[in-house]
Amino acid sequence: MKVKEAKTNAVEWIQTQACHEKGYGGAYFSGSIIGASDDTEISPSSDVDIVVVMEEEPPLKLGKFFYKGTLLEITYLSWNQLTSAQNVLTSYHLAGSFRVDTIIDDPTGQLRRLQTEVSQHYSEWTWVRRRCKNALQKVENGLRSIDAAAPFHEQVTAWMFPTGVTTHVILVAALKNPTVRKRYLAAREVLINYGHEALYDDLLELLGCAQITPEQVQHHLYELGRTFDQTVAVARTAFLFSTDITMETRPIAIDGSYALIETGNHREAVFWIIATFARCHTILAADSPDLHLEHLPTFQAAVRDLGITSFEDLTNRAKKVIQFLPTLWEVAEDILSKNPNIHH
Repeated sequence: MKVKEAKTNAVEWIQTQACHEKGYGGAYFSGSIIGASDDTEISPSSDVDIVVVMEEEPPLKLGKFFYKGTLLEITYLSWNQLTSAQNVLTSYHLAGSFRVDTIIDDPTGQLRRLQTEVSQHYSEWTWVRRRCKNALQKVENGLRSIDAAAPFHEQVTAWMFPTGVTTHVILVAALKNPTVRKRYLAAREVLINYGHEALYDDLLELLGCAQITPEQVQHHLYELGRTFDQTVAVARTAFLFSTDITMETRPIAIDGSYALIETGNHREAVFWIIATFARCHTILAADSPDLHLEHLPTFQAAVRDLGITSFEDLTNRAKKVIQFLPTLWEVAEDILSKNPNIHH
């Protein structure tokens, strides 16, 4: 399916479903679909991200589902997060959606006014730098708030996602989409283009996968596939990420990682493999404690290959990431100074 058809299906879903919800305030595209041309073929391991704006506190994230053969991912957002262009321009995860016209539906006209103002200032040095700082702060805040009392798989999640945001600092400085699953692959390309390739191994070292082999990653992905399928079979409790763990989304969670390995990017597959592993165990711990314990050793083995076996290991690794942030910031500043698309 091509991007144009996928967008058409997404618009139809908004017009026939979302717009009838109480408090509905509009919708816009987000994520990688923004920069894709209409004739581009959508990968089976990709979805179409849509943000639905609500007047009040939004409901639980609707997540991923198929509509007319298109895999949509719906995220709800409150108007409170879109109060001004300044707030959006400072937020690295919101601003990118407004740099071009991504609006699907705008019954009040507020989204259009916001998009017009944000797009005018999006590439200005001051705002790009603030967004880089916003991502940098997210790394530090996340790593300083890992709960010592949480189960190990949740601690791993709490460490890994902020650690992965180090790539977003780089991507934001380069005016690139701060992607989720392929964040390391995207960051590598930017660092090479700006002459900072050496920093890339540092980022992988912080994650613990700089020296990991293709065979190790292949084995962990195989075990993840087994855990994933059994999790899908027993999942009942609703989590924010529940729709990422379904048979419909298996091509993203599992097949997408196999594709990275097959193209020589096994280290870049590690982030999403561990993230999905941990999410599966969050579901299993709630819905099937016996299966959680049965599959726990394979998750522990995958994390052990990153050099982590305990909460102490996680906190030590978190400290190393925080200590690395000044170096990361120097590189981000250099990219900001060299990026020809940033206006001073």
